[in-house]
Amino acid sequence: MSNIQPSSKPTSSIATSLTQTMMVRTLAEVAGTVALSGALNLVRVFTFPEGGSITLASMTPVILLGLRRGAKAGIIAGALFGLVDLIEEPFVVHPLQLLLDYPIAFGALGLAGLFQRKHWEKLVQSRPLMNKVLPIIGVIAAISARFVFHFISGIVYFTSYAPSDEGPIIYSAVYNGSYLLPEMTITAIVVSILVRLDVLDLYR
Repeated sequence: MSNIQPSSKPTSSIATSLTQTMMVRTLAEVAGTVALSGALNLVRVFTFPEGGSITLASMTPVILLGLRRGAKAGIIAGALFGLVDLIEEPFVVHPLQLLLDYPIAFGALGLAGLFQRKHWEKLVQSRPLMNKVLPIIGVIAAISARFVFHFISGIVYFTSYAPSDEGPIIYSAVYNGSYLLPEMTITAIVVSILVRLDVLDLYR
């Protein structure tokens, strides 16, 4: 009597189908995120002369995507959003500056995904309040990372704009902080509200 081994193909096929469905869903979310961020980016409270604006929480969709789907999806969406911002608000003095100020700086917003709850499960279990705090830390980390790239770009490529009594380092820090700090505050408030509404758990 021969032993008939159960086939693993149906299980494998289901797993593959679920993975493909998740990939399609994530790609759709990336596209929607970039479109929404691009639209919000057009609603500007104030625009600075050498680039940079205070907007209607335009970074929020990218950061939320990172918190929901992880850093990789967030970085891709952020880099694409950076290219959209380049089209909407171009300020280019050098090819490397373009990369620093647009796809790289905006891509850094996806680093919020490092603060997904699943990466900090033990901490959340021991301190349930962290479930609400982690997304805000993600906001701060993501926008701070974006600031670093703009700061470097300012020192290297915008030295001529710095007043003689400030120097490029202070000028770049103050200039970029003057719009990113308000943006960080607005984004943190919006994300904290959305977290309370359990937006991160929608359509898992």
